Amino acid sequence: MSVQSSGPPGCGCKGVRSCLVCERGGIEAVTKCQRRKYHFTYHPTLGLAIGNDDSSLSGWTFPFPGVFLLDDFVNEEEETKLVNLMDNDEWKPSQSGRKKQDYGPKVNFKKHKLKVGSFSGLPCFSHFLLNRMIQYPVLKSFLPVEQCNLDYRPERGSSIDSHFDDWWLWGERLVSLNLLSETILSMSCDSEDLIQLHHNMVCNAQSCDPVSDHSESLCNFHDDNTQVLCTDNCSVKITSDTCQRHVPYKDVEVAIHLPRRSLIALYGEARYTWKHGINRQDIKSRRICSTFRELSEEFNRGGNQEALGRELLDLALSFQGVPV
Repeated sequence: MSVQSSGPPGCGCKGVRSCLVCERGGIEAVTKCQRRKYHFTYHPTLGLAIGNDDSSLSGWTFPFPGVFLLDDFVNEEEETKLVNLMDNDEWKPSQSGRKKQDYGPKVNFKKHKLKVGSFSGLPCFSHFLLNRMIQYPVLKSFLPVEQCNLDYRPERGSSIDSHFDDWWLWGERLVSLNLLSETILSMSCDSEDLIQLHHNMVCNAQSCDPVSDHSESLCNFHDDNTQVLCTDNCSVKITSDTCQRHVPYKDVEVAIHLPRRSLIALYGEARYTWKHGINRQDIKSRRICSTFRELSEEFNRGGNQEALGRELLDLALSFQGVPV
C-alpha cells in the first residue's frame, strides 16, 4: 500500500516516501524500503562488479566503468571540523528520514526553470575541498555550483530511493564526500536489456591508472580466441576458456562500499545508466553526505543559458554561502 500523506512534525516525508518517524506515527511502512539482496560488489582496484559468494551469480563479473573512489579524502581532524561547521547551521527535515542543508540556485525541475533566488555561494569550508578535488585528473575541471548536505540517522530510518540526478541542469560528474560512518551505495538499473557477464576473467590491474584514466569502456579483439576489455581501472583478458551468460540489467544490483571519509565521483555509465540510492539497513550510525554538482552543457560556454551559468558559477566560487 502506498503512503499518500505528509508525515508528522519533524518529518519531511511526502507522497509515497516514509521514515521511522512517520511510520511510528501510524502511517503504514512502505515495503519497498526493505533491502534487496545484493548480487554484485564493486571492486575499486579492478573496476569490476564481482558476484557475491552468497549470490546465485557468484563468480560472475562484468566491467563497471564510471566510478572514482578515493579513501581518506579528508583526515579525522578535518572531518570533525567540517561536521561541527555544518551543525552550526540548521538541518531542515527532508524526505525518507533525512535532514538537509542546500547551497544552490532555486530550481523547478518539472518546468525547467532556474534562477539565482537566495543562493549566495558554496560554504566557506568547502573551498579547501574543491582545491583538493581538482588535484585528481578525473576532477581537474570540476566546478560545482551546488552543494547538498544530507544527514542520515538509523533512528529515523534514513534512506534515499534509487534515482538519477537530473540531466537537464546537472552535468556529468556527481561528487560526494562520505562522513562519520561507512555505508553502501546501491546501484540498480530498470532496463530490460541484457548485460553480458563473464566467468574466469583474467585481470591486469596495473595496466590502467584508476586516478588518471577517464576513458569509456573499449573492446579490442586481438584474435578469434582472445578479447581485451579496458575498464576505467584495468585490462580484462577474456580467453576462449571464459564462460559467458546474459541477464537483464533489472536483475542486477551492485553494492559500492563507501568507507568513512571517502570521496566518490560517478560519471559516464555509472551516472547515466545506473541509478544510485542508499538503503535504510545500510545506515548503522549517523552519516553525513556532501554532494557537489556541476552544471550541464546548456549552462556552460556556448550553451543556451551560458550567461546564467556564469553568474551562478561566480556566486558559487565566492565561497560565501549560507544554506538556502
